[in-house]
Amino acid sequence: MSCIPVLEGDRLRLREHRAEDLDDYTALWSDHDVVRHIGGRPLGRSECWARILRFRGMWALLGFGFWIIEDRHSGCLIGEAGIMDLRREIEPSLEGTLEAGWVLRPDWHGQGLAGEAMNLVLSWTDRHHPSIPLSCIIAEGNEPSMRLAAKLGFDRSGDGDYQGSQLVHFRRKPRVEGIGAPASSC
Repeated sequence: MSCIPVLEGDRLRLREHRAEDLDDYTALWSDHDVVRHIGGRPLGRSECWARILRFRGMWALLGFGFWIIEDRHSGCLIGEAGIMDLRREIEPSLEGTLEAGWVLRPDWHGQGLAGEAMNLVLSWTDRHHPSIPLSCIIAEGNEPSMRLAAKLGFDRSGDGDYQGSQLVHFRRKPRVEGIGAPASSC
């Protein structure tokens, strides 16, 4: 039994990563249009399996992580979104923040689905971790994601390089001042 909550929107369902997602997940992360702004390199099957395990483990250990994004009508895996703490060695530092992220298959772009998914994620995060600031990093030139970050309440906070990619850093202030809510446990 999974302790990962299911989040439902008008068109989307966000749910845990599952072992049976591997083929569809590998198709997502091996698509050149998906990775061109996220590392620039398609991921292989074993790397995708490691990501699935990482996100399930993050939920078990920290009480938050990423969700698979499904189309509610078809059940089709169309992307993933969530928050994470990867302890990246990056400047400016992301220390003390939860890092938000999202990705969709290219054939699902332009329909407002990333915004719908992230509004579900941020609503959940604001309820469960209200005093922790959020961050996100977006590749220079990824204008659609930068516009979405601004719509979600993120402000540009700096620029940096991570593993050879020029990135723009964004921050979103916590929704509640004070001590952070404890991580949920399974």
